Formats: sequence, C-alpha cells, structure tokens
Amino acid sequence: MERKAAYANLAKWFEYLNDDCDYENWSQYLIEKLRAFPLSVGLDVGCGGGWFTRAFQKQGYQMTGLDISPEMLDYAQETALKKGIRSEYLLGDITSFRTPKKYDFATAINDCVNYIPKQKLSKAFKSVKAALKKGGIFLFDVSSERKIRLKIADTVCVDDRDDVTYMSFNKPEEDGVTMDVTLFVKRTDGAFERLDERHRQYIYTETEIITALEESGFRVLSVEGHFGGDKATADRLTFLAQRN
Repeated sequence: MERKAAYANLAKWFEYLNDDCDYENWSQYLIEKLRAFPLSVGLDVGCGGGWFTRAFQKQGYQMTGLDISPEMLDYAQETALKKGIRSEYLLGDITSFRTPKKYDFATAINDCVNYIPKQKLSKAFKSVKAALKKGGIFLFDVSSERKIRLKIADTVCVDDRDDVTYMSFNKPEEDGVTMDVTLFVKRTDGAFERLDERHRQYIYTETEIITALEESGFRVLSVEGHFGGDKATADRLTFLAQRN
C-alpha cells in the first residue's frame, strides 16, 4: 500500500468534505479582526485549497497564498481562476520561507500551525515575522489540546458520500496525533479507487504558543476560543499578535 504525504490525495476533496465547518461565518469572524487595523497586503500561510485566501481577497486585501502541498496549491489556483479571483500562490514551507516582499499581515487558519513540528515552531514564527512589516499583524488558530485529545486521538472518523468515502484512523501520540487517511473515490467507470495518506498534527497549549511568539518578536494582542468563545471549552484557539 502506497501512503502519500498529507493532502496529496485529499486536496481536491478537502473543502467539499468540510462543508459543515461554516466557512462563511468563519471568514467573516476573521475579517472583522483584520478590519481593526489599516491593512492591505496579506500572506495566507498554509492556505490549502484557498478558501480563506479567496475570502480575504474578495474583501479588498491583496493576498498571497503559501502552502507546502503542490496538490493543494493546484486546487487553490484552479478554483481562484474559475471564480475570477486574482491572488498569488507560492509553494513553500513556512519554517524556511524567505521573501523580499513585506506584508501588512499574515494569517494561518484551520490547523496549519498544528502541522508544524515542535522543534520548528519558533523558526516558523520567525519566518512570519521576517515577512511582515514592522507593526504587522499575525492572525492564526490552532486546534486545542482538548479537541485533539478528546475528539480526534484514538478515534475513527468516517464520511460516506455517493462520490467519495473518507476514513481517518487516528492514533494518539504523546505530543499529538497521527492520522492515517483513506479515500475511496468514485471513478467515471463507477468503480472506486483507494487512496491513502498520512497526517501528523501536534498539540500546542496556549502557553507554548505565546512563549514562541514572544521569543520570535511578537506581542500577543488577544487569545480567544473559536468565534470568540470560552477558551476552556473551545475546540480551537484564535491568536492575534503584532510584530514588534
């Protein structure tokens, strides 16, 4: 069995299978936070299929999407072109990303930070800082420790649809979770093709994130639960920071 890297197979199905996560309200929640600052040019780190990149662009921001997955970037570019949205997309790893361009703000939405290995977190945040203008804004989220330990680790997740079946076999790790994902995708001849890939996510506490931000040259402005909810019971924590 060939098991590919994360999102090699899932890229074209990711937004479709996540149609219950309320992308519209989620993006508006983030946009309201950005509107508190005079911003115009943004970098969407770990942009994936580009939903949030497109949402920010439609609100008047000039966006660049960055992702480590070429398959995700292909989907993001194709979708943006179909919708007539002109954003730039770059293939790269935020832990080693370098650019002469300086951005007003950066975002990293929907588990991007959870995919960064522990030993590379500060390096990633320093790369974000280097890409920002002085005083630039960094808005991002992480899946909470509570969510990963209680709702993801040691579970099997299944989504069975007419054209695709998604299964994720989630193994708990000391510092996170390993997810072995299997897709059964319906072909034009009616048969189903099996595709496998592996994901690795890391648990980050609020304290770990704040410490890494401050050590990387950021000032933390706020931390709150998803959509502004209670941090103690939230599945997701949203961080707003500013480059010193």
